[in-house]
Amino acid sequence: MRLPKLSRVLAALAATTMAAFGAVAVEATPASAAVRNVCYNTSQAGPFASYANQAASIWNNATANINMAQCGSNLMIYYTYGGGSYAQRTSLGNGRVVIDYYQAQQYSPLRIMTHEIGHILGLPDNYNGNCAILMSGGSAGTSCTNPYPSSGEAAAVDRNFSSFARTAATSGVFADSWPAPAAVGAAR
Repeated sequence: MRLPKLSRVLAALAATTMAAFGAVAVEATPASAAVRNVCYNTSQAGPFASYANQAASIWNNATANINMAQCGSNLMIYYTYGGGSYAQRTSLGNGRVVIDYYQAQQYSPLRIMTHEIGHILGLPDNYNGNCAILMSGGSAGTSCTNPYPSSGEAAAVDRNFSSFARTAATSGVFADSWPAPAAVGAAR
């Protein structure tokens, strides 16, 4: 059963507020539902914390089997200056995302964040250059700002989270989704 969007947004807001006070909200679901909590942490995300929150909301609204909230550190969000944006998945729904500050000045930071979280949720890169496909990453070019997964990508995440039997085969580092940024002045 899929919750209406407003209910999911309110639940995420309540979880965020409770997390600020040290409490963890876990949404009650029927035993037949396959909703899994993906707890993320933006304490090291710097200027990209709001993008992580927006990306979590996008994934919550696009899927039925996950609930992303700031309720722990299964998924850590970081940023760096140079070296490229990437995701390192340790198991399904767990790992870290690193956003390259310089790349985020050339490409849509929200698209980068949502794409990299897609890797944590079990999606591979798809270098077809199609802006409508979130996992096409930087191959869609700098003018592509679409941060939304296609219905096929959302369905794949739902399938991934309907069973955790595949977690051992879904770890890895996903780098080079975004072309290297143009030459920048001296590194900080």
